[in-house]
Amino acid sequence: MLATVVARLVQMAFVMFGISVLVFLIFFATPGSDPAARIAGRNASPETVEQIRHDFGFDRPLPVQYVVMMKRLFVTRDLTSFVNRGQKVIPEVLDAIPATLSLVGGAAVLWVLGSLAVGVAAAALRDTAVDRGLMILSLIGISAPVFWLGEVANLLSQSRYHDTWLFSWVPGLGYVPLSESVSGWFKALVIPWITLAVLYIGIYGRVLRANLIEAYSEDYIRTARAKGLSPTRIMLRHALRTSLLPFITMFGLDFGALVGGAALLTEVVFGINGIGRLTFHALQNLDLPVILATVIYASFFVVAANALVDVLYAVIDPRVRA
Repeated sequence: MLATVVARLVQMAFVMFGISVLVFLIFFATPGSDPAARIAGRNASPETVEQIRHDFGFDRPLPVQYVVMMKRLFVTRDLTSFVNRGQKVIPEVLDAIPATLSLVGGAAVLWVLGSLAVGVAAAALRDTAVDRGLMILSLIGISAPVFWLGEVANLLSQSRYHDTWLFSWVPGLGYVPLSESVSGWFKALVIPWITLAVLYIGIYGRVLRANLIEAYSEDYIRTARAKGLSPTRIMLRHALRTSLLPFITMFGLDFGALVGGAALLTEVVFGINGIGRLTFHALQNLDLPVILATVIYASFFVVAANALVDVLYAVIDPRVRA
């Protein structure tokens, strides 16, 4: 197991290196993408562009530019924005991470617990009214866009019924740091959590139901029944355990992507200044250092989540260890 973990860490390092090189080349070496011209602005004279190119080191060889950029990003941490002069990139990213982690982490807890309940209940009561009802609700959750559901939640909790006992506790839009107030942090995020989790509860619940039904046709389930094990033990101890492998794969990919900025729509609707909004504004302004930092940050979480999924495979399913 230790050798597997070490091998995955080495692979992560190579993948992250490749991603950093690729992102750097896309934004700094693609023909027509001259960072100096973007920094100088429109109608800048050729002399001004050349001066900026020299000051920022864009006239040096690409390998040297890459090494200097990575050094300023990870070692000295003094890489500054091209748009907001003097504003350091790393502190800006670090300030946005807690908001995104809080949003995605809370939503992940809800969608994992909710999808487990939906999938197990639907599989256990297959072809009944409960099963059909849960699958219809799951399909509705999948079909409801996050931005629409969030706007409806804001309309109800922030406007029409805000003064009633039902939503009088809901604070204004935005993010309250956990270190500032635990109750304020929870109240500010509980509705965004539910909004973000609804989609994934529907998807994961339907996938888990299908995997459980497929597992019940396997030989080891028939063996467990022949031994006289109870239906609950067969479901939770045997069928659910092996059915979680696709579930974990999806969770690793989705969680890594959301933490990396894919929760943008939820952050925008609820006024949460997270990684998604930071990346969106950087793309609007073509702020290359911020884009580079957020893309590498997002890639790290996706790669790390995949590595963790591989390790969990071996923990959950003995067949993978063999």
